[in-house]
Amino acid sequence: AFLAKKREYDHKSSVVSLASEHRGLVKHTGGCHCGAVRFEVWASPDLHVFNCNCSICTKKQNRHFIVPASRFKLLQGADNLTTYTFNTHCAKHTFCKTCGVQSFYTPRSNPDGYGIAPHCLDDGTVQTIITEDINGKEWEKAVGEHKTIRDMSKP
Repeated sequence: AFLAKKREYDHKSSVVSLASEHRGLVKHTGGCHCGAVRFEVWASPDLHVFNCNCSICTKKQNRHFIVPASRFKLLQGADNLTTYTFNTHCAKHTFCKTCGVQSFYTPRSNPDGYGIAPHCLDDGTVQTIITEDINGKEWEKAVGEHKTIRDMSKP
């Protein structure tokens, strides 16, 4: 009986901890096109999405919002992911081996977090999307001048 009560208490305290850690955020779920890769991410229902014009983001139409790693959880498909890097090899462009969709990646601006593709989220949790253009053609200058982008992966 003591162990059952202890487990119940531990579960309640972890739920309280999770609720306070993610205050004001919602749990979004999403994944790739074929369904092999699935994830959940805690973020605002009102998304601040970056539209970068660097060479790869332009070709992939890689619009994304940034979250700390602690708010992202890969639910399935780790074995179905592959990664492309170039130039500084800091950004990890991760995509599904089956359908080729990049639903999330590790951005160069926030290598300790994730860039999430809002168009890969399941319906029902996003209220609004505000898009901000970022000049990735002059990446160092743009990121250096941006007031908040480097802190977006901090809890």
